[in-house]
Amino acid sequence: MNPQHNMPRLINWLGYFAIGLFLILPLSVLSIRAGQWQQGLPLYAVACFGSALLIVLAIVLLLRRRFAPWRKNILLRALFALPGAALLLALTSGGNHPMIHDISTDTANPPTFTAALQQRGEDSNALTINQDVIQQQQEAYPDLKTLVSSLSTKEAYNRALQVADEMGWEVYQQDSNAGVIEAVDTTRIMGFKDDIAIRVRRGPQGTLVDLRSVSRVGEGDLGANANRIRAFCDAFQQEG
Repeated sequence: MNPQHNMPRLINWLGYFAIGLFLILPLSVLSIRAGQWQQGLPLYAVACFGSALLIVLAIVLLLRRRFAPWRKNILLRALFALPGAALLLALTSGGNHPMIHDISTDTANPPTFTAALQQRGEDSNALTINQDVIQQQQEAYPDLKTLVSSLSTKEAYNRALQVADEMGWEVYQQDSNAGVIEAVDTTRIMGFKDDIAIRVRRGPQGTLVDLRSVSRVGEGDLGANANRIRAFCDAFQQEG
């Protein structure tokens, strides 16, 4: 007797749901990139969490002796759930990040935005300084500090512009006299836009370079803004 004829319905439903969630993933990303993140993000979450649950179900079925004749069928259907489960793993394996999206190297006097107000939409996060957020940042990212450089303020400003360009940021405001730069960084997959303010000024021990990175949408950033600042500081201190 052909075991395919007696294959349990559960295995077929595993495949149906896996394929459905697999198709939802690119649709959710396209929705987010089109600016419909309020609808796209829940779809993306459903696709990732649902795929992870299907992988768990597939593992359970593979371990059950009664499903042994259909293990190949289970594996083939579970393949469609792997991308979503992998994305969920990537999102959750980066550490326990606070639900904040406004990060600065100078928590006492963060750089301010001017041109960003015209760049951000009406539904974007506010740019006002929140003391609760600052306290959470200090606890979560104590390594983020003002960058002290031996370069002159002019050299440091030009170096900051160079690094911003190398990192693919779109600079939409620069004032060398005031020592300020404003730019936006667009994430590759989702197309999220985060605004960055760079401030260069003279200090008692050298030239001080401060950054502030703020997400336009979303409550938490999964550490993206802090990682962006770290990457900038590492690149800045390398030879130009």
